[in-house]
Amino acid sequence: QVQLVESGGGLVQAGGSLRLSCAASGTIFRINAMGWYRQAPGKQRELVATITSGGTANYADSVKGRFTISRDNAKRTSSLQMNSLKPEDTAGYFCNAEVITDRYSTEYVHWGQGTQVTVSS
Repeated sequence: QVQLVESGGGLVQAGGSLRLSCAASGTIFRINAMGWYRQAPGKQRELVATITSGGTANYADSVKGRFTISRDNAKRTSSLQMNSLKPEDTAGYFCNAEVITDRYSTEYVHWGQGTQVTVSS
């Protein structure tokens, strides 16, 4: 079993900052890419940022220059530093990870339960 647990969401005023964290646990041989997605009410889940095991990051255009994704491979965690937050960033934020559970298994994408970020104007 693999679990991903997010933390760090909350309510913040526009222009403020929040830091989200995601911790993976369970039977894990290797984690390839990790990512953050978000979903606002009535909208589809969208990519926010991803990061490879080597540290290469990719961002949605809407968050470039404001958000920074990072990871700690030894601790099996990823983080999303969110600065200059806007009301349109309000959403449930979900982390995911491409996990290989043993050397003979294929990669499988696991998701966390989500954490709410609300940005007031």
